[in-house]
Amino acid sequence: MSQAAAEALLAKFPDDVSRAPQGPGGDDLVFVKKERIAEVCRFLKEDPALRFNMAPYVTAVDYLGQEPRFEVVYNLYSSSLNHRLRLRVKVPESDLTVPTVCGVWRGADWFERYCYDMYGITFPGHPDHRRLFMYDEFVGHPLRKDYPLRGRQPLTSERDVPELLRGPGPESRD
Repeated sequence: MSQAAAEALLAKFPDDVSRAPQGPGGDDLVFVKKERIAEVCRFLKEDPALRFNMAPYVTAVDYLGQEPRFEVVYNLYSSSLNHRLRLRVKVPESDLTVPTVCGVWRGADWFERYCYDMYGITFPGHPDHRRLFMYDEFVGHPLRKDYPLRGRQPLTSERDVPELLRGPGPESRD
């Protein structure tokens, strides 16, 4: 069925989508121009014949030494039709931006934050574009292949966690 989804994409977006060899897990792979990724994803979700209602995993890959250097990979799943499709978006090092798909799948939020935090890829239009794992003063992006293996980071003082985030303390429990 994912082959049918890939064919539908090729028919609907002939200038923005290209077929790739089948992936190792048997999923169909499609390359999408980064400017059109949100529109392509919306089509995949809303088309009644496809119904890709989940983006269970979005990640990035660093191909150091190749151009374009990065890819953002969207693994999509249709729970009602039980089929999968993998979209890949090439991202050159000179323009590390990819439009957000949070408006299509709300669950893509933290995955896009992860890609920003670990690889430095930004997602214009993202509702909460900040680091996910690293602290604000962290310099660089640790999953890039050119990040120094023994990279040192500046020490930062421990922050006070706001009361709202802390939740009720032991003194408020009955």
